Amino acid sequence: MNLQTLVSIFHVLLASSLIAIVLLQRGKGAEAGAAFGAGASGTVFGSKGSASFLSRTTAVLAALFFATSLTLAYLSGQQEGPVSILEAAPGAEDSADEVPGILVPDDEVDLPALPAEQAVVEEEETPGSE
Repeated sequence: MNLQTLVSIFHVLLASSLIAIVLLQRGKGAEAGAAFGAGASGTVFGSKGSASFLSRTTAVLAALFFATSLTLAYLSGQQEGPVSILEAAPGAEDSADEVPGILVPDDEVDLPALPAEQAVVEEEETPGSE
């Protein structure tokens, strides 16, 4: 596996971890319940510990996500190969002359002549043109 694949896998794991950590956090409205004795002091991290732990973890994961995003952008810019999907398509190097179904005129195309009654367009007099 190359470096870009490894960074991509790590990037997806970071993104899913960041989503999970954000969903675990309490909203700002949850603090009002704690003011009336909804005791958070019996939790694993203490009364303020869980908020600071989750906040720090979110900040670290966000910084790592940002770093892997920049790394992936740099690695994709250094990659050799086609610039677009159309250049990578099979047969993209064929010219229009070689592709079946596409007619490219050489110099001039002889068009069939129109019948005499369709070739001459009669001008009608329009009102106001004198």
